[in-house]
Amino acid sequence: MTVAFPEGFSEEDWEHTIGGRHFFIRQESLIVSHAAVVRRDIEENHRMFRCGYVEGVATHPELRRRGLGTVVMSKAAEHIRASYELGALGTDVFDFYERLGWERWQGPTFVRRPDGLFHSEEEDGYVMVLRFGPSANVDLKSEISCDPRSGDDW
Repeated sequence: MTVAFPEGFSEEDWEHTIGGRHFFIRQESLIVSHAAVVRRDIEENHRMFRCGYVEGVATHPELRRRGLGTVVMSKAAEHIRASYELGALGTDVFDFYERLGWERWQGPTFVRRPDGLFHSEEEDGYVMVLRFGPSANVDLKSEISCDPRSGDDW
């Protein structure tokens, strides 16, 4: 992660990535591409979804544009479809995920805090979802919310 994110991959980013299910490609002893799927509860229009939330997507910079990220994200999406009701992630690399069937969330994003909903305006437009099965008809323009966590909520 430190090589793939020279601008910084914080301790909190790492905490979000550990746990869950990991998908990776290894060259010799080096992991060169990685994605993790962790469980989160995402609410849309008063419906709670068991969500496979994607974290820690990275490919070694020298090996990018060779399909490695597509392979790990395809495996991650298979896992999400088999084990969850909705997929979600936060990103600004929209083209990559759109090619794989992910869609940009168009409505406002919120965080469910003990004192109520907090509009996470800085995340509006940076959340993507993978709709299927129980979430196939989710309205991309409605409100969506997640539980709070340290660091970036989304």
